[in-house]
Order: sequence, then structure tokens, then C-alpha cells
Amino acid sequence: MLATARGDLNAFEQLVLRHQQTVWAVAHRFLGDSSEAEDVAQDAFLKILKAAPRYRPSAAFRTFLIRVVSRLCMDRARKMRPVYTDAPPERPDPEPSAPQTVIRTERDIAIRRALEALPPAQRMAVVLRYYEDLDYRAIAGAMDTTEKAVERLLARARAALKGPLGQFRADQATSSGGFGPLAR
Repeated sequence: MLATARGDLNAFEQLVLRHQQTVWAVAHRFLGDSSEAEDVAQDAFLKILKAAPRYRPSAAFRTFLIRVVSRLCMDRARKMRPVYTDAPPERPDPEPSAPQTVIRTERDIAIRRALEALPPAQRMAVVLRYYEDLDYRAIAGAMDTTEKAVERLLARARAALKGPLGQFRADQATSSGGFGPLAR
């Protein structure tokens, strides 16, 4: 990022190549729409490029980038109603059985709907914790809040998700998506 601030566009290209999948995944999991996620990813990298001269490495670049993506997603969530879609495609098992496929599809739809019912801040905390595997400190940095606030957001989200996701056993929920603690 410091090289980008000095005008090195090759350095910026490397940042984009290194982080584009993460940016798109966070946006897609939060917004539930591929084209919206692409728009957010483009907006995020444009903001990063414009902010390069003012960038100061006070935190990890990934935290800075996810903060930008989080804000863009939450802004979009305030402006639009959720679109119900399947979860982003995960790597399929070699040959899942038909019942496993049905259960997984039902679970993915239930998770998507349950997430969309959450307030934006809770939804973003869940996406960053359980999909991106960020710790509380990184989430707090990305969401520009405190670790205690992240803890409360996740506790409220887990409580809200317990009902809609209670029908799925923890071992089913962990096979794709990492929602074991949420599905209990």
C-alpha cells in the first residue's frame, strides 16, 4: 500500500490480485447478490486507490480493507432490501448423496434467510467471524468499534439465529460455511 501511495500501480495490482477474492466473498455473503458484491469490490478498491496517499499503516492492511468493504456493504444494506439467493458456491464434496445435497441446500437457504433477517451490524460481525475467521480484535478494527461491542453483536446474532437454524445439527452446519456455533 505504501508503494501504491508513491504511484506504483503494479503494487496496487498486486493488492487487488491478493485480496479480490476475500473482498468479493465478504460482500457476497453480506449482500447475497453476486453483481452487488462485484460492485462493492470495485468500489472498495477504488476507495483504497484514492486513499493511498493518506494511508498510514496503523493496522494490518487486510483490516483496513475489510473496514472499507464493511462500510460499503452496510451502506448498501441500508439502501436496498435483501435478495434471497443461495450461499456462495462452496467446493462440493467428491460425490455427495442426493439426501446430503438436499439437506445442504435447505441449510444454505435457511442460513442465507436467517442472516438477511439480522440487523446489518450483526450480519457483518457474523460474516467476518464465521466466514472470514477473523478474531474479535480484527472484527472490531474492520467495523470501527470495540471488541466488547463485537462480542455483544455476535451474542445477539447467535441468539437470533438459534431459532431459525436450530433444526440443523452442529455437525451438519460445520460441513460448509462454518456455522457450527450458530446452529446449536
